[in-house]
Amino acid sequence: MEHYVTYAVIRAAKAHLRVMGARLLEHGLQPGQDMLLRQLWQGDGQSQSELIERLGVEPPTITKALGRLEKAGLVVRRRDPSDARVSRVYLTPRGKRLREPVTAIWAELEARAVAGLSAEDQRALTELARKMRANLERSG
Repeated sequence: MEHYVTYAVIRAAKAHLRVMGARLLEHGLQPGQDMLLRQLWQGDGQSQSELIERLGVEPPTITKALGRLEKAGLVVRRRDPSDARVSRVYLTPRGKRLREPVTAIWAELEARAVAGLSAEDQRALTELARKMRANLERSG
């Protein structure tokens, strides 16, 4: 397996998730919840369907994650006043306060992950990963 590029990528991703998960847990978050919060930090009051599209996940995944974040007091869901069929997600003050520590965790892990890589290597790696993802998404 060691000769497969995808194996190396998966191992790196799993290592990142393991470390990220431990760091997020310090703030009461599970892996993946930070990505949802990041979307809301970029624009509070998004609909569930907007979050699904932006994160590229299935509706049950968002519903479950939002339920957990709501239970933790980090978000609230409200019906859109102009369209009762639409549910919008808003950060609570507690959810807003997590922005700084979670952003710091991401910055720290980025620095650790790319330590020893030149800026050129980092750009190339990012582009190669995007190409791999596009290839996989195109194929099925």
